[in-house]
Amino acid sequence: MTDIEIANSIKPKNIKEIAKKLGVKPKNLELYGNYKAKINDVKLNPNGKLILVTAINPTSAGEGKTTVSIGLADAFTNLNQNVCLALREPSLGPVFGVKGGATGGGYSQVVPMEDINLHFTGDFHAITSANNLLCSFIDNHIYQGNKLNINPNRIVFNRCLDLNDRALREVEVAMGEKNGVQRHDRFNITAASEIMAIMCLSLNMADLKERLGNILVAYDYDNNPVYAKQLKVHNAMAILLKDALKPNLVQTLIGTPALIHCGPFANIAHGCNTIIATKLAMTYSKYTITEAGFGADLGAEKFLDTKCRVADIKPNAVVIVATVKALKLHGGADKDNLAQEDLNALKQGLPNLTRHINNIKNVYHLPLCVAINKYTSDTENEIELIKNAVNKLGIQAVECDVWGKGGMGATDLAKEVMNLCEKDNSKFSFCYNDEDSIETKINKIAKNIYGANKVNFTPQALSDLELINKLGYNSYPVIIAKTQYSFSDNQKLLGAPEDFEITIKELQIRSGAKFIVAIAGSMLLMPGLPKIPAGAKMKIDDNNTISGLF
Repeated sequence: MTDIEIANSIKPKNIKEIAKKLGVKPKNLELYGNYKAKINDVKLNPNGKLILVTAINPTSAGEGKTTVSIGLADAFTNLNQNVCLALREPSLGPVFGVKGGATGGGYSQVVPMEDINLHFTGDFHAITSANNLLCSFIDNHIYQGNKLNINPNRIVFNRCLDLNDRALREVEVAMGEKNGVQRHDRFNITAASEIMAIMCLSLNMADLKERLGNILVAYDYDNNPVYAKQLKVHNAMAILLKDALKPNLVQTLIGTPALIHCGPFANIAHGCNTIIATKLAMTYSKYTITEAGFGADLGAEKFLDTKCRVADIKPNAVVIVATVKALKLHGGADKDNLAQEDLNALKQGLPNLTRHINNIKNVYHLPLCVAINKYTSDTENEIELIKNAVNKLGIQAVECDVWGKGGMGATDLAKEVMNLCEKDNSKFSFCYNDEDSIETKINKIAKNIYGANKVNFTPQALSDLELINKLGYNSYPVIIAKTQYSFSDNQKLLGAPEDFEITIKELQIRSGAKFIVAIAGSMLLMPGLPKIPAGAKMKIDDNNTISGLF
C-alpha cells in the first residue's frame, strides 16, 4: 500500500477527542472541520521533557527523519506515556517539486495528510500575504512621494511565493507607465521569508508586532536604515497573521496529538517549528518530540544555537536518524546498487554519522542515541557494523521499523530515549557566545560543526560585516544557508570531508527575526523545479481522490 492508501484506510478520531486527550479545554479550541483545529489563549508552562530528532546529511536514498519522529511518538503512546509531537508544516514548493509531501510515511503518519500537505489551515498563505503586503507598501510609498527618501536600488526586503519557481529569482517590477518606480526585485520561497522566521521565533502577539515593525526593508539615499514600522504597516501585517500565530492540532494514525506549526527550511532558513507550538506541547505533555530540518549540521545547529537561545529551552535527549543506504552513499556506493550488501562502502560512510554524534556530544554536551531507520534490504551484517561503530563512541544505536510497523517498530528506541531523559545529566552549551562577533560565530560553526579549516569572506560579505557592526547587530545569532547534502558548501563532498574551506558570499540582516543570514557557496533562496516535478506524477479523479501525493 502507498502512504496515501494507508492513511485513507484508517479513520482518524474527531479532533475534539485528541484535544481532550492532550488536556486542551474546548474553549481553547478553534475547529477547522472534524480533524483539524487551532489552539488559542493558552498559558504556557513548559515543564515537559524535550526530545530533538535530527539526522545525518540527507541523500537521495532518504533518511525518514519525520517518519521516525512520528513513529517514536506513537511508541511513547503505546507505552502509555503522555506525549505530543511538535513538527513543521510542509511547504508547497517541495510537495510539488522534488520531495513530495512531509507528513511521514507508511504506518507512521500525521493526518489528514492531504490537508496538511496542501493548504492546511492557511498559515503559509497568511505569511505570504503579510510578506507581500509589506512589499506593496514599500513600492507604494516610493510612488506616493517617498517621504522616507527610500533608495529604490537599496530595497532589501523581497517578495515571496510558496512554490519552487526559478524564473522569479530575478525580476523587474513596476514596468510600464504609471505603475511606480521600475526597479530590480526577487522572490524568495515563503519558507525562507523573514516573516516565517518571525512567526517561528515570536513568543506572543506583542512580540510578533514588535518584530514585524523592526524588519529592515531598505536604506535611504543617505544610507540610513528604513524599517517596516516607519511605513506603518506592521499592525496590518499582524492582523493577517493573527490566526496563523495559533498552533495547529492534528494527530497520528493511532491518535497521538501533533502540533504542526509553520515551516522554515533548514538549508536556507532556521529549520524549526514555532516556539509557541513547542512550548505548548511541553506544557500539556510529559514528553515532546520535535525535529529540525535536514542534517544535524543545519537543523540541529540552528535549533540549539538559535531557537533554544531565544526560547530558553534545551533538549533532554537527541536522536540522530541514519540509514544503511544513506551511509553507503556517503561511502561512495553506486546509487543503483544500494540494496546489495556493501560493508566497505558502509564503513567509508560511517564518519558522516560519527561527526554528527561528536558534535551533539562534545560541542553541545547533550545525551543522544542513534536511530537506524531500517529498510527491508538492510542486512544483519550492515546493522551490526553501525551498532558496533556507534557503541565504541559510548552511544547506543537502536534499529527501528516505523514505516512498516508504526510505533510498534520503535519500542526499543522509545525506551532508550526515555532512559536518556530520566538520566538527563547534560551540561548543555552553545556553539558560540552572544558576545562573539558575527565573523567569530560563523568561524565557530564552520570549524567546530562542519569541520572546515578556513572560512573565506567575499568582498561583498566583508562589506556586509562592516554594515552589521555599524548598525549594532553584532550580538545576533547566525543562520548559515548552505547545501544540506554535505558538511561543506559543496554538495558533492559527501561523508565527513576534511581540509575544506567555506565561502560566505554575502550576509543579510534579519532585524525582525533578530538573526543574521550568511549565504554560503551557491545557495539560493528560491528553489527551482526538477526535470520531472513531483506534481507531474499526481492525479485526482472525479470523486476528488488524490494519488501520487507522498
